Amino acid sequence: MRGSSSFGGRFAPTPAFLRRRALRARIVHALLVLAGSVSVLVTAGIVWTLIRDSLPFFAEVGLVAFLTDTQWTPLFAEPHYGILPLLSGTLTTSAIALAVAIPAGTVLAIHLSEFADRRVREVIKPVLELLAGVPTVVYGYFALLVVTPLLQRVIPGLPGFNMLSAGLVMGIMILPYVVSLSEDAMRAVPDSLREGAYALGFTRLQTALRVVIPGAFSGITAAYLLGMARAVGETMVVAIAAGQNPRLTFDPLEGAATITTYIVQVSLGDAPHGSLAYRSIFAAGLTLFLLTLLFNILGFWLRRRFREVY
Repeated sequence: MRGSSSFGGRFAPTPAFLRRRALRARIVHALLVLAGSVSVLVTAGIVWTLIRDSLPFFAEVGLVAFLTDTQWTPLFAEPHYGILPLLSGTLTTSAIALAVAIPAGTVLAIHLSEFADRRVREVIKPVLELLAGVPTVVYGYFALLVVTPLLQRVIPGLPGFNMLSAGLVMGIMILPYVVSLSEDAMRAVPDSLREGAYALGFTRLQTALRVVIPGAFSGITAAYLLGMARAVGETMVVAIAAGQNPRLTFDPLEGAATITTYIVQVSLGDAPHGSLAYRSIFAAGLTLFLLTLLFNILGFWLRRRFREVY
C-alpha cells in the first residue's frame, strides 16, 4: 500500500469516482427538489384556478353581498349568494366533530403511548387504521340510518337530517388521524425527559400531562389541524346525514348544507357550465381554502407561542 495514495488504510478515491459520486448526489438532490416542488405547484395551480374562476362571480355579485347576505339560493328564480348559511353549516359540523375527536383522540393517544403494553397497542392500532379505510359514504349512511334514530330516542322531535349526527360520525371518522399522529409525536419524546420526571417523583399520568404532551405539542397540533382539515372538507357524511338545505343556523339539532355539499350538488349538473351559479362553486371553494389557511396559520402561531413558553 502506497502512503501517497492511501487514506485511512484504504486507497484514495480516484477523480473519476469523485465526479460520479458528485453527479449522483446532484441527481438525487434534483429529484428531491422536484418531488418537494410538486405539492407547491399543485397548490399554486388550485389557488390560481379558484381565483381565476371566482373573479367573474365577484364582478357580478360583489364581495360585500357575498359575505353579508343571509341567504344562499343560487338555483332559485331570485338568486341570493350569501355564503353565511354554508359557512355556518360547515363550522357547526366541524366543531362537533372536533369536540368528539380531540378529547377522545388525545386520551387514546396518551394511553397508547404511555400506559398500554405492546399487545394492546398491536390490537388498537390496526382497528384505528381500519376505521380510516372505511369509505365516507358508509359513514354517511351509518349516521343517517343508525346514529340519527338513536338520537331521536334521546331527543324527541329531532329531524331526520341534522348536523348533530353528522358531526358525531365525522368525529369518529377523523379519530384515527388524531390518535395516530398524536401517539407518534408522544413516542418521539426522548425517554430522558420521562426518566427525569420520574426522578422528581412524578407519576406516569403527571409525566404524560406535564412533560410528554408539552414536548410533543408540535406533532399534536399537527394532528389536530389534520383532523380539522379533514372535517371541514368532508362531503358525503354531511350531504347524506345533514341534508342539502342551506340555512343560517348554528343549532346542531337542525339540518343544514355545508360548502362541500353545495359544490358537489352543483357539480352534478344542476347549473349550466359557465353560468353565475356554476361559478359560485369556485367562490365557495375559495372561501373553504381561505378558511383552512386561516386555521393553519392559527395552528402555526400556537406552536410558536407554546415553544416560547416552554
